[in-house]
Amino acid sequence: MHLPSQAASNIISLTGRIFSRNGEFSEASGGHEACPTGEILPLPRLRIFSFSELKAATRNFRSDTLLGEGGFGKVYKGWLYEKGMIIHGSAPEIAVKRLNAESLQGFQEWQSEINFLGRLSHANLVKLFGYCWEDKELLLIYEFMQKGSLDSHLFGSGSSLLPLPWDVRLKVLIGAARGLAFLHASDKKVIYRDFKTSNILLDGSYNAKISDFGLAKIGPTPSKSHVSTRVFGTEGYAAPEYVATGHLYVKSDVYGFGVVMLEMLTGLRVIDPNRPDGQQNLIEWVNPHLSDRRKLKNIMDSRLGGKYPSRYALEIAQLALVCLENEPKDRPSMQEVVETLERIDSVNHKHGEDVINSGYPTASQDQKVLQYHSPLHPKQNMKLAYPLPKPSSFS
Repeated sequence: MHLPSQAASNIISLTGRIFSRNGEFSEASGGHEACPTGEILPLPRLRIFSFSELKAATRNFRSDTLLGEGGFGKVYKGWLYEKGMIIHGSAPEIAVKRLNAESLQGFQEWQSEINFLGRLSHANLVKLFGYCWEDKELLLIYEFMQKGSLDSHLFGSGSSLLPLPWDVRLKVLIGAARGLAFLHASDKKVIYRDFKTSNILLDGSYNAKISDFGLAKIGPTPSKSHVSTRVFGTEGYAAPEYVATGHLYVKSDVYGFGVVMLEMLTGLRVIDPNRPDGQQNLIEWVNPHLSDRRKLKNIMDSRLGGKYPSRYALEIAQLALVCLENEPKDRPSMQEVVETLERIDSVNHKHGEDVINSGYPTASQDQKVLQYHSPLHPKQNMKLAYPLPKPSSFS
């Protein structure tokens, strides 16, 4: 792959670390920045892998290690067989993202991942271990997420893949909300820009972590309300003001979170042209049902089998409704969303109204099924980020 001279000139190496010369995020602070339950480093702290190391880790990128693929390229599962890293006879698992040599957008996203994930550290963000840049090869190395993407659990097929029970769904929402709140809490607010179920990954204990920072942007300066940028994202998840004008607000992420809450409640994709007329756009279809407990029951995911506390499901539906307000200023902040979800979870447990599905699979039971769902892009029903159409072409 021939890297564009302009893009290549925007990357410089400093003591084995890479950062963007043009990126405000890289120059935002001269030192360590502390944030609630996370931190932002002044420079990426990443390991530089050799291509030969990654070939060995993925068994020469063998087809049976392929986890999935997207616009960036392919993602493989790997194992680090190194001295001192073998624990109880097992090598640490990693996910290796390999750039498509023809993808200019992929190079830009590779750079963005390093700039953001290389400096951001939080329990609800996927860990980026390092990168590789040798000749035409550009790769990123992440922690491996055993349970795959939230997308695969909500919308994947297969008799061995049981639906997520209520308490797990609430746990995932809280974790993902904490991740977004962390991004928004820094001095240089980070706007994620592509929040969706396929970018929420689950570890072995169903802890949610946000992945794929290829479209992330630095938020507006204190004197401005938004940043202007070309419209990228996934149809259905992008906030209306962003699609219409290219104006990106911090609370544009809140809209995307509201969409994911609806998908969690209903078990349905936000956009599905295969549904009947009037139901293809989930937001428009279910909006009238979100403020009434009896109406809400009609659209709740049938795979829950009625095993959920209707009172708290209604509160989450109403929270989703506020997150989906047309005007950014009318939406709550992500910190307010976190606090609301944590309160619901606390009261939910206190009153003993949460339902634990004893038939839900353990890690060992469902590992074989889920290892084929990419920790970065699921193989099936994949929703890729792409330049969005004009509003008039939306459903």
